[in-house]
Order: sequence, then structure tokens, then C-alpha cells
Amino acid sequence: MHVIAASIMCADQLNLDEELKRLEEAKVELLHCDVMDGVFVNNLAMGPYVLEQIKERTMIPLDIHLATEQPSKYIDMFASIKPKYISFHVEASDDIVRDINKIKDYGVQPVLALSPNSPIELIKPYLTMVPMVLIMTVNPGFAGQKFNYQVLEKLEELNNILQKMESRPLIEVDGNINNLTIPLLLDKGVNVFVLGTSALFNQDEGSYIDKINRLKHLFIQ
Repeated sequence: MHVIAASIMCADQLNLDEELKRLEEAKVELLHCDVMDGVFVNNLAMGPYVLEQIKERTMIPLDIHLATEQPSKYIDMFASIKPKYISFHVEASDDIVRDINKIKDYGVQPVLALSPNSPIELIKPYLTMVPMVLIMTVNPGFAGQKFNYQVLEKLEELNNILQKMESRPLIEVDGNINNLTIPLLLDKGVNVFVLGTSALFNQDEGSYIDKINRLKHLFIQ
């Protein structure tokens, strides 16, 4: 299974209504929504009021990524929006099991997020508790960064672990995902590809439909 997600933070923020319509027409399957607190990462994005309005205006399920300290506080803040997924960074949590269960208690699917420099061992004990893991291929915080090729080894390690599980979580990747990096990720067991400025929200010719269809063609080669 291969899923295309769009990083809505990278869209035209002054024309979100139109952007959402275009993403729906392109059959985007998830909206990846970055929430940043200015502490865990040196940037700020996206508030609950904005995500509430996005949820009201689209049928595309939300995939909220908490790049924050104290994820438990932000889970309470954003879970009422009823996204499909909420991910939090294991590096930022002081009680991973508690935060996983808190997300589940809200009726939302929990996801474990891991930064490029963090080892797989941090998430390994909890893999049976979640339906998906988010492996960052750039440092969280800013769009437009270079792809971290060292993460490929980590993804291979993770895929080898998951292959031994009866019910394996999906693997999501975020950070400079495009026509050059997707082929490198396909044989690492990656399922969900978050598209941002390098592949979707850029000035290249073509509609969102055209851009996404070209990338989906990579899945069947």
C-alpha cells in the first residue's frame, strides 16, 4: 500500500480553500499538518483554529504531526479536531505509553515520530502499540531542507524489524520527498509519502493532479 500525503503547511496559506479543492481533485489521501511550538523546533505552525477550519472544509483525513515539547499537552489541544492520526516525537515525551494511550482514548490513531539523528531503538519497544511510525528524512522545523541519505539505513533497519511482526505498522516519511527520493524509499518498506515544496507546492509546470500522477507512476515501476 502506498499513500500520498500533502504537507498543508507548504500550501498557499492565503488561499487554503482553493488549495484544499485542488488537493481533493488530485486525490490526495492525507493532509499532513505540522504543529510546531518554537521549542522542540525553531519555528511556529499550525494552530488549532486553522486546523479546525481545514477539517471543516475538506474530506481529506488529517495527519497531525506534533513537533513539540510536552506532546501530552498538545494531544489534548488537537485531538478534539478528530484527525485520523496524531504523531508525537518520542524524543520529546516523558511517558511514551501514556501519550500513545491518550491519543487512543480520543479515538485517534497514534503515530510515533523520530528525528533523523535518533536511533530506531527509541521506538522499538512500542511498535506493537501503533498503526504507523513517522521517520523524518530532514530535521523537523523547516521545509526545503536537503534529504538526509543516512536515514535510508535506519529505514532498512526498521523494515527488517517490522517484517517479523504479524501486524506491522505503516512507515511514513517526511522531508524532501520527490521523484528522486521516492525510488530510494520504496524498497525500504515505506508506505506513506509526505509531499511538500520539492514535489508538489512549487512553481513547476503542471497541476497537482499531474504532479501526483507522475509520482504515483513510480509505485508501479
